[in-house]
Amino acid sequence: MYATFPPNRYVWWLAPIALGLLYAAMTVGRPSTRSNAGSGFVFGLAFFVPLLPWIGEYVGPLPWLALAVVMALYTALFGALASVTMRLRFRPLWFALSWVTIEAIRSAFPFGGFPWGNTAFSQVEGWYLPLTSVIGAPGVSGVIALSGAAAAAFVITLIGRSRSVLRSTTAGLALAAVVLPLAVGGILAVTGSPLTSTVGEREIAAIQGNVPRLGLDFAAQRRAVLDNHVRQTLRMSAEVIDGSRPQPDMVLWPENAADAPPTVYQDSADSIRAAVTAARAPIAFGTWIPNEGGGASNSILLWGETDGFGDPEPSGRYDKHIIQPFGEYLPWRDFFRLFSSYADRAGDFRPGTGPAVLTVPTRDGEVTMGVATCWEVAFDRAAQQSIREGAEFLFVPTNNATFGKTDMTYQQLAMSQVRAVETGRSVVVAATSGVSALVAPDGSLISSSEIFTPDILQSSIQMRSGETLAVRFGPWPQRLVILVTAIAFLYALGRRTSLDMFTGRRVPVTEKEHDGQQAS
Repeated sequence: MYATFPPNRYVWWLAPIALGLLYAAMTVGRPSTRSNAGSGFVFGLAFFVPLLPWIGEYVGPLPWLALAVVMALYTALFGALASVTMRLRFRPLWFALSWVTIEAIRSAFPFGGFPWGNTAFSQVEGWYLPLTSVIGAPGVSGVIALSGAAAAAFVITLIGRSRSVLRSTTAGLALAAVVLPLAVGGILAVTGSPLTSTVGEREIAAIQGNVPRLGLDFAAQRRAVLDNHVRQTLRMSAEVIDGSRPQPDMVLWPENAADAPPTVYQDSADSIRAAVTAARAPIAFGTWIPNEGGGASNSILLWGETDGFGDPEPSGRYDKHIIQPFGEYLPWRDFFRLFSSYADRAGDFRPGTGPAVLTVPTRDGEVTMGVATCWEVAFDRAAQQSIREGAEFLFVPTNNATFGKTDMTYQQLAMSQVRAVETGRSVVVAATSGVSALVAPDGSLISSSEIFTPDILQSSIQMRSGETLAVRFGPWPQRLVILVTAIAFLYALGRRTSLDMFTGRRVPVTEKEHDGQQAS
């Protein structure tokens, strides 16, 4: 499973194989609920330990390994849940529904959840990706789990003692579970996201200014980072003047590009005004703004209008809605301070409210821009909210500088590619240090930058309208899956209890008792 995630490429097909092997481990030989939980835990460790070392890049291995273990406990919970639900008929189906249920739980709890590593994010090069526009990221995770489990069930049946009585319906169902999603994905890849359409194009430039040096002391480099982005914007403007670059309709800087807040520091405001004037286009950029009641907001400001005397002024603001625990704020600060000297370096940000879109004035009329800042792109609801509010494209400002030259930025870029397909929108990713990218509505990369390299990405980007089925249905299919899985779990438990009461036998409570009853 780990091999399917970026920066690994072109091995998306290992995802259903990985889950098919997990299904086999949980069904061959009638293993117990305890052993299935153990299989899930081992699977989780083998996946999350190599996926998440960026967590500890500058703070040591303890946070990385602790998080990997917590994530593995979720896959252990999956093993226990699926072990019970798979007592019912059509075991591959219950395997898949249980997988979607546990991904949903760990994406929401605790501290808002951790969606990183959800199966759908492995499919940026895969044939399952186009399905995202119809069934969303959770649906893609479920389809992959179902395909793998159905194929494994067919193979197990084929080579087992029951191969002489293999039913054509069993083979047909397994074949349909594997082939049908790939066929539908192929059709959607050709037709594009349903229920959306192009309403025009805009010339958009994304600026990657880079940071002076690696490490956690990013905050100490605030003025230098702002100067870097101003410098790249002035270079872009010079190229427009000499005719080597088209005039952009808007310019997008990343999260934390102006962390010497222009609302606090006059020299920062002067630098940004100079950049806007030179660009002759509005600029959206990330900064932080102190709140009156304490704490701060991680904000995206839009500067483009004038105050009547020719000076650009702020014309829009978005405060990040979903803030990152253990980074932008620290839950249980006194408790975690006991384990790490880095605890006090976590921020004191507060979540924002209100719309997730900004209205950007351009030469050809206003454009509605959806915003999902950094961590937010991992959550289904962030991008979907902005589309429901009329976003014509998505802007993902991000700052990955504090994770060094790890895989983190590539894994996050994959999420933006999935969101492009899910919403039927172009996505512009602007990162302080990389990877920045322009993403087409089909999830392909129009262009991308190198990591820790100043760059200017610019292209004519599709503006689109309409809501895909994934956006229209939102979280309700996933909620229905959770409900059905919970009912199936309770029914399977109740049926087992009723059977034991009717036959006068006890429910096995130990491995030895379980094995003895299976033998009899």
